[in-house]
Amino acid sequence: MAVPPVPQARAAVPVRAVRVPMLVDVVIGLLTVVALPLAVVAIPNTISVVAALLPPGVSQVEMIRAHGLALPAMLVTVPIAAMAVRRFRAAPILVAGLTLLALADAAGGYTETVALVGVLRVLHGIGAGMLVPATLAAVAERPRHRVLLPLWAGALAASLLSAQALALWAIRDVSSWRVTLQPYPLLTGVALALAAAYLVLWMVTGGAGAADAEGERQVLPLRRPTSAERGRLGLAVVPATVIAALGVGVTFDWPPLLVVAAAALATVAMLALAAFGAFEGQGGRTLALVNVAVGLVVLPTAAQMTYIELGGPLGGPGLLGLWVPFLVAGLAALAAAVVAGRAPETSATRLTALGLAAMVGGLCAIRLLVPAPSGTPLMVPFVLLAAGAAVALVGAFRLAGLGSALLGLSLCFPAVLAGFLLGTGIQVNRLREAAGSALAGKDGGNALVKGFVDALHMWALVGGFVVVGVIVLSSVLARRSAAATSAGQVVIPLPTPSPEGDDAGPQEPDTVR
Repeated sequence: MAVPPVPQARAAVPVRAVRVPMLVDVVIGLLTVVALPLAVVAIPNTISVVAALLPPGVSQVEMIRAHGLALPAMLVTVPIAAMAVRRFRAAPILVAGLTLLALADAAGGYTETVALVGVLRVLHGIGAGMLVPATLAAVAERPRHRVLLPLWAGALAASLLSAQALALWAIRDVSSWRVTLQPYPLLTGVALALAAAYLVLWMVTGGAGAADAEGERQVLPLRRPTSAERGRLGLAVVPATVIAALGVGVTFDWPPLLVVAAAALATVAMLALAAFGAFEGQGGRTLALVNVAVGLVVLPTAAQMTYIELGGPLGGPGLLGLWVPFLVAGLAALAAAVVAGRAPETSATRLTALGLAAMVGGLCAIRLLVPAPSGTPLMVPFVLLAAGAAVALVGAFRLAGLGSALLGLSLCFPAVLAGFLLGTGIQVNRLREAAGSALAGKDGGNALVKGFVDALHMWALVGGFVVVGVIVLSSVLARRSAAATSAGQVVIPLPTPSPEGDDAGPQEPDTVR
């Protein structure tokens, strides 16, 4: 009598359920550590460093303005890409974003005009803006093994810290200004190959994600996006567009005090949106507030520190002396994120506060240790900023779902631009005061040097107060949320459709007041 080959059929299942998902996780991990730095390194405007190499007759001011279009384009793209990954999933968005970056890199070697530079930098910004939410969504689609999410958070924190140095490193000792338009083309090609491999694996597994792993809890709760979530992600486009327009407008010689006032108003508006416009309860609010704090502080602060420590009249260690502090800080961010990811979930709130407090400590260390004649003392502020940001992000991510995480990213990069505007306004104001002192014969030739350092110290003070304000605001909102819960909030398990369709079964309980 013929017997159906049941044992053989069962033996084939574990190969698909274990080996293929493991390979997908490896590809996503590699893609994360390559694509995130590529995305963030598109932000710095470094054309002024190689302005002497520009062709005769090209306006340096217009070229700087065109080169600076990447960040405004990026922060407008992030919320749109966040909606796209909720609709089409992460794999195709990653391939599309890296393809745009690769095309812009390839065309960068042939550009001649300011207008074409502006177009290519907008493409850089759009591609980078697609990568950040897509990598997070790719991580969220995997089972919760407490590795990929900390890896993503640590890579983002390290990328924000080192973006300015990486952008400057790519153009050291160059003979053409076009290198600013294609800083790391080989790395872009590697990332594109990894994204293509991920797309193939995703298609082979039928788009299987975290919901397919039995007994595993997801890194970020995956649900089919609701109309409220889509509405809030769409609403995030508005402040992003306003701040992007502000970033372009200030390049037309706005007074520094007006720049500071406009950037401060934008920061307050983002904090208000994070505090009262986020969804998924207190977890969503905390995550949005943390993203604003991290975006506002880490990259703008590290950029000022990098310029001050490049040598010259300030006598810093230069880029060669900075790579060790940046490397140590990047490794510390990854290690701290992994530790935070393995901590009990009940400690997520404390981890978030601890990470933000570490960032405040890093800003205080800047006032004590910068400028430094060597790179060794700079490890302290670098490590505190990067590791603190990574821990705060991991702790906050564990309190909310993917929708809130994407909304937080939609506020993070507008906060980066707001931080740059605040820092630049403070710096220009200090340098004008220093120039006046130099003309009056006060402080001799050290007036401008002192102006740069004073501007950094003032910015560190402002950033520290903002982060402390985020800690206090998060605590107050958490207490109000707990009081509302104890006053009679009812939790009812509702069958929420999964992202795979309406028939995939119930997901995590929703909260009904």
